[in-house]
Amino acid sequence: MKTSVHSLNTQEKLNFLVTNRIPRQLATQFIGWFSKIESPLLTRVSIAIWSLFSEDLRLQDAKKTEFKSLQECFTRELKDGLRTIDSDTDTVISPCDAVVGEFGKIQGKTVLQAKGFPYDLNELIPDRNLCERYKNGTFITLRLKSSMYHRFHAPVDCNVKKVNYISGDTWNVNPVALKRVEKLFCKNERATIQLNTNENSGSITLVPVAAILVACMKFNFLPEPLDLKYKGPNSIACNADFKKGDEMGYFQHGSTIILFASEGYDLVDEIDIGYRVNMGQALLTGHNR
Repeated sequence: MKTSVHSLNTQEKLNFLVTNRIPRQLATQFIGWFSKIESPLLTRVSIAIWSLFSEDLRLQDAKKTEFKSLQECFTRELKDGLRTIDSDTDTVISPCDAVVGEFGKIQGKTVLQAKGFPYDLNELIPDRNLCERYKNGTFITLRLKSSMYHRFHAPVDCNVKKVNYISGDTWNVNPVALKRVEKLFCKNERATIQLNTNENSGSITLVPVAAILVACMKFNFLPEPLDLKYKGPNSIACNADFKKGDEMGYFQHGSTIILFASEGYDLVDEIDIGYRVNMGQALLTGHNR
């Protein structure tokens, strides 16, 4: 057992050093350039190498399985009917395929990144009035592994009036880094999306967080992607309506979405750290009016 634990610790340290001690922004920009190269042969070779490190890469679930570029593979669509949307009006669904990270009640405005690593909502979301809505509310961190479906969808019927973009670093957001880098989500490039629902439905906000080799968030309702090259305003006005399950955008690789809900919502019983959820699956139920 001691040997096993020692081996695991060594593996975690190596993972941390390799993914977070390299020039993160340069690596991210390089992968962004490389992934756009249109060469079916290069793409097939790259995917073959990628699959050696990703046992759960399921390209058979995609609408098409031949890709001109890695980016086309990363942002692939799923075959119709592979994800069931929970239609109960009292549920909030998962906006993406993901592995559950930390979750639970927000203590005042304190949220848990990992055990022993708290952060304040105001450090993540640069809008004090919006943060007030989630005081003593509920949160859940959803990690999209690189091999997963990278598109994200509306967790409830809603309208979006603006997206707040916060430029930042590109730390890896895997569990190893989350246990070692304090307030990592508050350092990374991210966006906040307040979902305007009917007045009796509480409040929901999504915070997509970019990461190393990703750092590009594309929203279907905005004219340009949000990435390290973006030079526009931080507060981007829009007016987009969504039904539960409608596609909102995609990451160009794996990353994280943190979902915040105001008081009155409860996590469904199945939720646990490491639990795999699919887009459309219920995460939260109910709201005390």
